[in-house]
Order: sequence, then C-alpha cells, then structure tokens
Amino acid sequence: MAKLELKNLNKTYNPKVIPVKDISLTVDDNEFLTLLGPSGCGKSTTLRMIAGLEEPTEGRILLGSEDITWKRPGDRNMAMVFQSYALYPHMTVFENLASGLKLKKTPRSEIQQRVTEVSQLLGLEELLQRKPGQLSGGQRQRVAVGRALVRRAQAYLLDEPLSNLDALLRERVRADIKQIFAAQKAPVIYVTHDQTEAMTLSTKVAVLNNGYVQQLDPPERIYNHPANLFVAGFVGSPQMNLLTLPCQEGYAILGNFRVNLPHIPTVPPQIVLGIRPENVRIARPEDTQTIQGRVYLVENLGMHNLVSVRVASYQTESPTVRALLPTDQNWSDAEITLALPPQNIHWFDVQSGDAFG
Repeated sequence: MAKLELKNLNKTYNPKVIPVKDISLTVDDNEFLTLLGPSGCGKSTTLRMIAGLEEPTEGRILLGSEDITWKRPGDRNMAMVFQSYALYPHMTVFENLASGLKLKKTPRSEIQQRVTEVSQLLGLEELLQRKPGQLSGGQRQRVAVGRALVRRAQAYLLDEPLSNLDALLRERVRADIKQIFAAQKAPVIYVTHDQTEAMTLSTKVAVLNNGYVQQLDPPERIYNHPANLFVAGFVGSPQMNLLTLPCQEGYAILGNFRVNLPHIPTVPPQIVLGIRPENVRIARPEDTQTIQGRVYLVENLGMHNLVSVRVASYQTESPTVRALLPTDQNWSDAEITLALPPQNIHWFDVQSGDAFG
C-alpha cells in the first residue's frame, strides 16, 4: 500500500471559475479522509483530478513515490465508487464484479477467487446471478463497492456513494462501509456534503469552501475546535449559535448581559460568540455566566426540544440563542435563565472569521 499526496493542486476553467485552489494534503495507509463541504466547494472536482478524470491546472498528485498527475485513469491503480452506482444493467452481479478484472486480463481462477472473497465480505453470495434491476438500492450500492474492492487497489475514491439511499438504508450501508474499508489498509478519500457521514466514517476531515481547505483535522477536533466561522457554522446540527456582539471593557455585550472575553491582545469593537445548542443549558446556582430570556419557539426533535430564546435586551432587536433542553417540561413562552459554560464558548474575529486562541 502507499500514501496519497496532493501538492498545491489547482483547477481553473476560466478566470471567473476556479473550483480548486491550492489544495495540499496527505492520506496515509489505513486513513479515511472525507472531503466535506457545500455544493460547488470543489470536493468532487478534487476527487476527479485524483482519479484522472480531469487534469489539474497546477500541482501534483503522488501515489507512494510515483507522480501520477498525468497518468491515464486506468493506469493509476485506484478504484472509484460513483454516486450513480454505474453498474452494467445487462450483466449479472458476478459479471459486474468481475468486469474490471477481465479488462486487465486477470486469469479466470483469480477472478473467481477475488469475486468469491468480496461477495462473502459484502453478503452478496445469494445475489451473484441476479441483474441490477432485480436488486434493492442498498444491494446495488454494495455491488458498486464490491467492484472497487476486487481491484485490490492502492487507493479508493468514493463520490457521495450514499446520496441515492433513503435515511434508514444510508445508516446501515454507512456502517458497512466503515468496517469494509477499515480492513483494506489503504488510503480512502470520500466525498460528501453530509456531515454525519463525514464525522462517523473518517479518521480525518477536510472541510472545503470556495475551493480552499478551511480545516484539516480529525472529526472530533473539527467539531470541538472549529478553525473559523465557516467550519463552525457548517459542521453541527442543530447549527452553532453565532452572535456578532459589541465589546466593552473586556466583555462582550449579549442583550442586557456581559460575557467575559478571552485573553486577546487587542480587544476589537465587535466579536463573534459561538456556542453549540447542546452546550447551552438551564442555569444552576453555581453558574457564573448566565443570560435570561423568553422562549418564542419550541421544536420537538424527539430526545430533546430545540428551544429558541429571545435574550432580554434594551435594544430594539433582541438577540436569539437556541438551546437543546429536555422534553419533560413545557417551554412554550417561558421565562428562563440559561447558562453559557465558558469552556464551551468559541470566539471568532469579525473581519477574518478566524478563531481566537
């Protein structure tokens, strides 16, 4: 196996359309990297350049010690799983799994052995003589994954492979994918706009926006220590509270309340306070950082209520803070006191969007 490296990768279609801008990252053996971001951020274009389906404008792609930047897709020893499954409808499952090996003129006995191994791994033994039209969406997705696995490639590329599945099936197949590729001991690059997939599958996540990597870190660090406002707002559901607040004498002013600022060499006139709804809770006697307000919206999420609170304020517009609170009380139109634990507050620069500290 070999690590996969992208070095200063760029893609330009014209001066106004630059989907990928100076991306550099490394995916080692047994690492699962997810490219996460909204539509148009450059994640699929990056994957297609790695696969050889598009040529980069600048930069290099290395697999192990070999520069594969200009190699044809078939010569890269990579396997790709597409969003659309891309199965041959006239072929059986066995023939679909074996198709890539036949093109490489692999001996028949080895094809049989590899297909048998992969079909057992994916639970496809009973389906080998069926055609794609006779399979469910989850079964077709497993066949698409199996066709990549029989290649025994040096790296695996997956382009939003679960997006065509319903929510329940997506959860099951997601668990399968995590186990399957953990056993391959090869670099995996996975593209998605679904943060749940990114957080549950990955050993590392690269959050992209406007062609740039905003943050490259393990999932827990992406979630707990977002590098900037984009990452903070994009990752997490419900979305993080992000409030632009004025600063006075070492405090941020939130409605009628003051929130202690972190140590900042020069206090700006404004700052962005971020805190996740699950970290906002009903205040306890020992809490020192609290706010008060009135509930104006309650959304039942099953295990929790997502409660929107207008913070008490002398200003014309009251700031809003959302909190995940227990379902054992009726919060509608209630006056409540909320705690903002200092260790869970994130601070961002208004101008650059970068996190402080």
